[in-house]
Amino acid sequence: MLYELWRTVATQRREQLALRDLASGRQWTFGDLFAAGEAIRVGGNDFVFPQGQSPEFILAVLAAWRSGKVVCPLEFGQTPPRVPKPPASCIHLKFTSATTGNARLVAFTAEQLAADAENIVATMGLRPDWPNLGMISLAHSYGFSNLVTPLLLHGIPLILTPSPLPEAIRRAAQGESALTLPAVPAMWRAWHDADAIPSSVKLALSAGAPLPLALEQEVFTKYRLKIHNFYGASECGGIAYDASETPRTDAACVGAPMKNVSLSVADDGCMEVRSHAVAEGYWCGEVAKDLVGRVTPCAPFAGAAGRGLPALPGILGGGCFRTSDLAEISAGLVYLRGRAGDQINVAGRKVSPETIEQVLLKHPQVSECLVFGVPSRDAERTEEIVVVAVSREHEETLRQFMLETLPAWQAPRHWWFVERLQTNPQGKVSRVEWRLRYLEKEKGADSLSAP
Repeated sequence: MLYELWRTVATQRREQLALRDLASGRQWTFGDLFAAGEAIRVGGNDFVFPQGQSPEFILAVLAAWRSGKVVCPLEFGQTPPRVPKPPASCIHLKFTSATTGNARLVAFTAEQLAADAENIVATMGLRPDWPNLGMISLAHSYGFSNLVTPLLLHGIPLILTPSPLPEAIRRAAQGESALTLPAVPAMWRAWHDADAIPSSVKLALSAGAPLPLALEQEVFTKYRLKIHNFYGASECGGIAYDASETPRTDAACVGAPMKNVSLSVADDGCMEVRSHAVAEGYWCGEVAKDLVGRVTPCAPFAGAAGRGLPALPGILGGGCFRTSDLAEISAGLVYLRGRAGDQINVAGRKVSPETIEQVLLKHPQVSECLVFGVPSRDAERTEEIVVVAVSREHEETLRQFMLETLPAWQAPRHWWFVERLQTNPQGKVSRVEWRLRYLEKEKGADSLSAP
């Protein structure tokens, strides 16, 4: 199915530019790309593992589609997982982002991949005359859905760049009159600070992590460019999109439901997503390795595939994905209120880390922050609140600033100031990974202070 759709796109746009690779200086029309894909031969393995940020990634996908292989995109240097081939109806495996736990593999049919691409193009208004600038990972769900499938299934040209550094984006935009630029908040911050956002960017997208209101407003003020917040999940593709033309006033708002996507909130406050783009289910056999080397044994199609509505957060199947995101839907807009599993228990009272982050980010000297809970040495407190912050302001000043809005029990007890919040290979800030780093840091400090 997917290869036939690609054949139609390549035929209709045969003489038009499809792909430009700035690292090698090569470029392909749709006709050229079709011929190059036809010439690629794949071995007898059931899987094709496209890797890296290059035209070879695109060609590997085309070869897999043509040959009936299962596509499993990998980050550069990532080891292919040891898994059995899924049922014939499933032709694509995605790694989840591992922001809240170990990565899992999600299996998709051709129809589900095509539906997500259709929803994204229709909702965002992607245009053939506004090429996508490929700065985000092709292997990540965001990059595959916003760059690869729009190119191959809808004829949206792609310009691949070797680096997301400010100088690279300046070079990439040279000679382009109009561009679409999908990125993550950390990229937008770096480009804004370096005054590197090209004037030719007509459609600016941000996903993978919450987009700070201050950054959205700063970019709009300086460039008259609205960054559109995009919210999705590996298990179901696009969920909501902020199509407004002016900056948001509420950081919790992630926009309206994507076209052809139905959203609801379950009794426990978790959001449920229904659409033709929802994956078939989780798929893993012997083991599935995440990007930091841990392993997660699980049964094939763990969850509720084929059994109707999922019963637990983080479960998918039967055309529905029940997220672990706590949400509200009001006046047609979606507001995220944290994750069910991230809530911090302080002496029996629970608070979402996002609630604390949103307050702290209002301080002009805080550019980034991340909040999580760690076990308390005082059993009665259960957990203590930790904040990792990018700021040159003093801890006590920030604490007093927060107490103007938050009750005392929600004020962080521990502060860790860093130069930047490092992201994982998918461009996301992983609360799980930062919690592990903090605990390792504290363990090391304890061992040094021990007699």
